[in-house]
Amino acid sequence: METVYDWVTVAVFAGLIVLFLQRSSGEGEPEDSIWQYLAASVGCAVANYLGNKAVENGADGSPDYLFHALALAVLAGTVGYVWVALKPFQRK
Repeated sequence: METVYDWVTVAVFAGLIVLFLQRSSGEGEPEDSIWQYLAASVGCAVANYLGNKAVENGADGSPDYLFHALALAVLAGTVGYVWVALKPFQRK
């Protein structure tokens, strides 16, 4: 856990775990599929990889804006996907 991307993606992933456990321990059939959580988890992993690559490439003093932009776009897309597909704050 060395970069901001590590901390942010692990925090989002931890939120996914809590959401999955909360919904899977409830009564009845869950309304979402485990595959939806897999897609969000892969998004966290890809955003973390791209962000760490940006930090690694920028170690010589010149920041790698392309990888930073890609990492932030994937992370925003992942959070948007979680918000739309998994609806974490939906009340029953």
